[in-house]
Amino acid sequence: MTDETPKPPEDAPVTDEASKAESEAAADVADKAAEPASEPKPEAEAPHKPETSAEVSEKPAEAKKVLTEEEKAAKIAAAKAKAAAKKAEEEAEPKPPWEEKPVPPERKDATDDPEVMALAEGIEGSVLAAARFAGDLTITVPVAKIVEICSFLKTERGFSFLVDLTAVDWPEREEGRFDVIYWMHRFDDEVRLRLATVVAEDQIIESATGIWKVADWMEREVFDLYGIVFVNHPSLERILTWEGFNGHPLRKDFPVEGIDTGAAIYPDVYPSGGGPVVEPEKNPEKGDKA
Repeated sequence: MTDETPKPPEDAPVTDEASKAESEAAADVADKAAEPASEPKPEAEAPHKPETSAEVSEKPAEAKKVLTEEEKAAKIAAAKAKAAAKKAEEEAEPKPPWEEKPVPPERKDATDDPEVMALAEGIEGSVLAAARFAGDLTITVPVAKIVEICSFLKTERGFSFLVDLTAVDWPEREEGRFDVIYWMHRFDDEVRLRLATVVAEDQIIESATGIWKVADWMEREVFDLYGIVFVNHPSLERILTWEGFNGHPLRKDFPVEGIDTGAAIYPDVYPSGGGPVVEPEKNPEKGDKA
């Protein structure tokens, strides 16, 4: 004996509401059984993850767009027109052949430059020469008026920033061995100016630290490497080599191997008051015993 309830015949009369509902439920079950099985609902999509290079390489290459004959002709014509325009531009303004025959810049007189004329009018006898070379303006001034000239250029012409102060050694020049160079900058219009003054080997020059404080270490460096003395400097002493160093390394007659500097045997720290002193018989470079 089974628990299933026998299905009433289709032509059986419906006696009450309960029997009617039971018949409708049985009919729904039969209809659903006759329908094909529906596909399972897809799961919620996982968040998108960026593809790795390996996954990208495994994908088949997408088919390239096939150009028509008209599109190919238009593309070739555009490339030819671009090449012709570039060639015409090069022929109109030919560039100098730097690789085959370099063309050095020319030095031109700049006495009519506004900065040169302003300096000449402001301080009498301040301009000895003026030239423009490779876009840079250089004014040669007398060493005796260097502080007055620098002060005028800062206060009257707006060159408030001293970019650099250095020197150049010309050991065979008769009128003076060294050029002391001042690079200054004006922020209002981004103009730069270079001063050059000739200093003899045993001649002194006034310090510019009273005009630009940054000249302090710059002048110490020039003193250390060239031996040029700046008077009225607050603390003129060596800055790159030690006190007692023999010679000035950036002079052109300074030997490359040094002059008894002993840099390979001296310690890194020295007592205050001067550089190290090593007796010849204790020099390990010569094979002597310490």
